Amino acid sequence: MEATAQEVDAAVRAAHAARGALADRAVRSAFLRTAAAGLDAARDGLIETADAETALGPVRLTGELARTGYQLRAFADIVDEGAFLDVIVNHPDDTATPPIPDLRRYKVPLGVVAVYSASNFPFAFSVAGGDTASALAAGCPVVVKAHPDHPALSELVAEVLRRAAAEHGIPEGVVGLVHGFEAGIELIRHPLVAAAGFTGSVRGGRALFDAAAARPVPIPFHGELGSLNPVLVTEAAAAERGETIGVGLAASMTLGVGQFCVKPGLVLVPSGAGGDRLVKSLTDAVSDTEAGVLLDHRMRDNFVAGVRERARLEEVDSPVTPGAGGEHTVSAGVLSVPAEKLAEEGAYDLLLEECFGPVTVVARYSSEGEAAAVLSRLPGNLTATVQLSAEEAAGEGRGPGLLAELTPLAGRVVVNAWPTGVAVAPAQHHGGPYPATTSTSTSVGGTAIERWLRPVAYQNAPAALLPKELRDENPLGLPRRFNGVLER
Repeated sequence: MEATAQEVDAAVRAAHAARGALADRAVRSAFLRTAAAGLDAARDGLIETADAETALGPVRLTGELARTGYQLRAFADIVDEGAFLDVIVNHPDDTATPPIPDLRRYKVPLGVVAVYSASNFPFAFSVAGGDTASALAAGCPVVVKAHPDHPALSELVAEVLRRAAAEHGIPEGVVGLVHGFEAGIELIRHPLVAAAGFTGSVRGGRALFDAAAARPVPIPFHGELGSLNPVLVTEAAAAERGETIGVGLAASMTLGVGQFCVKPGLVLVPSGAGGDRLVKSLTDAVSDTEAGVLLDHRMRDNFVAGVRERARLEEVDSPVTPGAGGEHTVSAGVLSVPAEKLAEEGAYDLLLEECFGPVTVVARYSSEGEAAAVLSRLPGNLTATVQLSAEEAAGEGRGPGLLAELTPLAGRVVVNAWPTGVAVAPAQHHGGPYPATTSTSTSVGGTAIERWLRPVAYQNAPAALLPKELRDENPLGLPRRFNGVLER
């Protein structure tokens, strides 16, 4: 099933040839809605195949498939609205210094987008996932590199998208699909690929990122690589509701057998009675969690080896020991360490790296300065969470300062909630400083479309030659900024 270099080339060239068929925004949005309807119609077979390949379970997969259809429809709405084109028109102004000529600016699609599927979201971050949906919405054909954990599902979903394309006169090559490690390398190097989206490991993502930058013509690479997703619990919050926080943390870190990119992997908990109650509540809840199956044996082996290596560190305790469950399962667990061990560079840096699976590290801090020292050493993250007391949440004490302290660490700052459960919404941001992502963009939410566009301005172009989107009379009724005034 491994694609050859010739097959990758054929898929990319077919996608490139389909660009013109996506030029009409009405056709594009109709295609996306038909694709969503096609996924709905094929739901039973898709979920059965997905469960056979991933063991994620029908309940989880049903919800994820619904989310995937929602994303496609949401991007169709964005295409119809047209604000993503960012139309700006400036008429000439000879009184300005320097004089302003006639300038008209909007955004155009980049071209063929390479999409690298994720293992842990076989629908929402795979063939018809957010990268594909946003790229098609931008007017960019895609070639998807299927994840090896769900190859049969990838073929089925690609076929749904191709049938939807054909219904609207779009060549089926608008969605290409290739399999295999070498195919992924060939794809990122192909001269007709204009950008790439990736969700996966730091190692794999960084290799592709470097390959994208090393091309004769470098291309944008929007990669989501890894995230620890730290949580800071204030002393006041632990005293006020430590037990509740512990239960919520257990639910978040074990959700989906800990296989979410926003799983809270490091939790700063104060010393003292409030923190003790939190840790007891957490350990009790995690102890009651059933063993679960990870997506493949490679991930299971990495998890078992990773938690074993961390637990061997001096002064690391295991209130609930994570590791191998049955032959195919893993048991959730909690590791605990004094926060001072993480405040300086050394062997304990391993605890500041993501461990994919159902485990979290609780770092007990004895002062605000100690907690701040640990936070200052963290790399970029998708999320950072703070648990505040009612008084702090009302703006008293440390509340406002803590948000400012956490903002440089992550793309989404969560207050008195948990990072798992990434809503698909216009204001969502799913990205963060490196190594969380390789760019400042989001892969979830409406603004994900911006990754696949570039601005172009026309100067002194005759009206008859201008794209319809840039004409004074605004025949398409687009939102725009016209001579400095925002029109909707």
